[in-house]
Amino acid sequence: MPATLDIPLQHHAPIKTWFEIGGTADRFAVATSPDALRSLLAVDPSLRILGDGANLLVDDDGVGEIVVSLATPAFASISINSASGLVTAGAGTHLFRLINDTVAAGLGGLEVLAGVPATLGGALVMNAGGAYGEIASVVHRVFAISRDAQEVVLERREIDFSYRHSGLNDLIITGAELQLTPGDPVRLAARKKQINEAKAASQPLAANSAGCCFKNPTLQEALPGIGNAGQRVSAGLLIDRAGLKGTRVGGALVSNRHGNFIVVDKKHANARDVIDLMELVAAGVRREFGVTIDREVVVWTRR
Repeated sequence: MPATLDIPLQHHAPIKTWFEIGGTADRFAVATSPDALRSLLAVDPSLRILGDGANLLVDDDGVGEIVVSLATPAFASISINSASGLVTAGAGTHLFRLINDTVAAGLGGLEVLAGVPATLGGALVMNAGGAYGEIASVVHRVFAISRDAQEVVLERREIDFSYRHSGLNDLIITGAELQLTPGDPVRLAARKKQINEAKAASQPLAANSAGCCFKNPTLQEALPGIGNAGQRVSAGLLIDRAGLKGTRVGGALVSNRHGNFIVVDKKHANARDVIDLMELVAAGVRREFGVTIDREVVVWTRR
């Protein structure tokens, strides 16, 4: 017999993403406590967790699973031990806030993620990072709930972190302990500012996009002027060299400022424009260089 639920559900609810386009959730809920999350899992074990929506595109048809937000105090607390450098934070904590708080406390390690839009849970699942570092380097322990509502605690050595990968996708992250390094808050703040400014100078941050669309690939063979075999190279560079900047599908456009950004005119674009454009770009890079670039943007489709 299906489980009953006393948590309010919104129906046909918009799913907030940085693209500001795409489909809705048939059912949407806010988990105000771990018990509420377990209750939602009892009703729909395949539910989807919505973080900041910065790396997400929802297909125009929306999704049928319950979409759950953890943006509540129960999942957004931060505890900082300045002496030991150990920071405990909930999965719903926004990375911007976590970086600002730890830098102000004189703890280094997260400032390398300046400018990365994500909640802590989303950052852990995708091993968020960039040219300056990735979150895996500071993870001490991760707390989660399994799809059958069991508590899970994983030590760093048990997590399969690699480039934009964690192996945590089947779990629902509820929080983490991060081991940071005591340092000079003034220097840490200066480093954070420097990274933010470098990104602002090269990326269309004011546009509606999901950041980098594609993962940087590792070359199987040397490409003159681009990289050697075994080297991870910039997907944006490949897109640029393939002449794909400025390519448009409907209201979606490959940014002329940074080849790995797809930006949208939210008044005229739909999610399918972005999906078709990503496929076109990947095919163009494969045709030009024989290199496969995989999506970094997560696409939710109706199953």
